[in-house]
Amino acid sequence: MQKETKTKILFFVIMVGSVCMLTAVVTDHWAVLSPRVENVNTTCEAAHFGLWRLCKKHIYIEDEELIGKGCGPISLPGEMNCSYFRHFTPGEDSEIFEVKTQREYNISAAAIAIFSLVFMILGTLCVLGSLRKGKDYLYKPAGMFFAFAGLCAIISVEVMRQSVKRMIESEETIWIEYYYSWSFACACTGFVLLLLSGIGLLLVSMPQMPRNPWETCMDAEPEQI
Repeated sequence: MQKETKTKILFFVIMVGSVCMLTAVVTDHWAVLSPRVENVNTTCEAAHFGLWRLCKKHIYIEDEELIGKGCGPISLPGEMNCSYFRHFTPGEDSEIFEVKTQREYNISAAAIAIFSLVFMILGTLCVLGSLRKGKDYLYKPAGMFFAFAGLCAIISVEVMRQSVKRMIESEETIWIEYYYSWSFACACTGFVLLLLSGIGLLLVSMPQMPRNPWETCMDAEPEQI
């Protein structure tokens, strides 16, 4: 496979990975939370959240078999109420999850996700610059930026995972069940695609290896572009 074809494939994978990561950052379906159902013919409050806000949904419960189980599923009809975490407002206690340390985790996850977006932007600028003839040397910094974006994505995912785990295990919380939703899956997909495509760009940018063991890199045939 020629170098030009490889780079086109890598650029497409980078585009898909970037879209997945951007979708994960701006949406709020990283995790879905459910409290215990205590009574029927009343509403329970399920929730889903992302890096920036929490949405609570009041779901009417009629089935007696749900008593003692988690509220939901979240897809059932009900009144939705969303509120932002106010990450960067000092001096305020976040009572959204009834756990004070939850705010610290979300600040960390959101900040790391922003770093991922910054690396994606820098990598994209390098890719655009490499489209000009004779600018192939920009593949190396582009590959590094996209690989760093993928690493930041998985760190943000892990911080969010620890956040949910600590919240569920806390004695102060009302949530008893949880699962990770499609925004979380987008972040994981973005991590895989960005990291692999970044490494791929680094490999493509390396000089062509000699075909015979007695050749040096200078003796190898020039690349066909």
